[in-house]
Amino acid sequence: MHRTVLTAVVFALVAPAAAAETFRFTAIPDEDQSRLIERFSKVADYLEERLDVEVEYVPVKSYGAAVTAFRNDQVQLAWFGGLSGVQARRLVPGSQALAQGSEDDAFVSYVIAHESTGLERSDALSDEIEGMTFTFGSRTSTSGRLMPEHFLRQRFDGASPEALFSRIGYSGDHSRTIALVEAGTYDLGAVNYTVWDAAVEAGRVDTDKVSVIWETPPYPDYNWTLRGDADERFGEGFTEKVQAAFLEMSDPELLASFPRETFIPADNAMYEPIERVAEDLGLLR
Repeated sequence: MHRTVLTAVVFALVAPAAAAETFRFTAIPDEDQSRLIERFSKVADYLEERLDVEVEYVPVKSYGAAVTAFRNDQVQLAWFGGLSGVQARRLVPGSQALAQGSEDDAFVSYVIAHESTGLERSDALSDEIEGMTFTFGSRTSTSGRLMPEHFLRQRFDGASPEALFSRIGYSGDHSRTIALVEAGTYDLGAVNYTVWDAAVEAGRVDTDKVSVIWETPPYPDYNWTLRGDADERFGEGFTEKVQAAFLEMSDPELLASFPRETFIPADNAMYEPIERVAEDLGLLR
């Protein structure tokens, strides 16, 4: 009997401890993949230091893949757009929007135009855009599709993009939208204003060939969303620790990579306007 107990004790002493669970997160691929990996690898390092768990960034190929990874518990946290966040939280009850950039409470999209259109910046969309070609970003992008389409329909008496333009496309991300319009592949495009501004500042856009002609009204957009079972898996108070990590992020270089001035608290109710528009356009199941 004693030997059995002793053996058990010895085994307990020498057996390796169970490996702690890795905390994984992803982000919608709203721009060039290489820039995303550079940005979010640094976020992973920051979170690992703050949360005292192993943290891994999981790249995905599409907005839909980000939502699927969250639904399937391949990731527990995600940097979503307004619409993808709504989709994910519907699929995983109990999930919470924790933080958004200070700019995300009143986000805007730009409509950009190739110089051959002759269009100039205005407070209202010109009737001249009818019959031109137009590209959105991802099909489920808030700033690259959902809200631009919503405002286009408002401006043109409910006309669908298919009825309004001679050809429409979906580039997949904002960087690609800029490139397609700059090249003249499409006359017009809808882009996230932060991606545009950052690309212009970095000299990645030829503004003699493509320029902003209109800015949408503001709407809520990007957010960090966490699965509802995080505390159960990573310890009591983990949700609050994750939120605090973002709200207290102060590294100027890290914030500039988003780019955001700072992060502020968010909650699910803030995105109800996005949910209503998505339901009106038939983009939510």
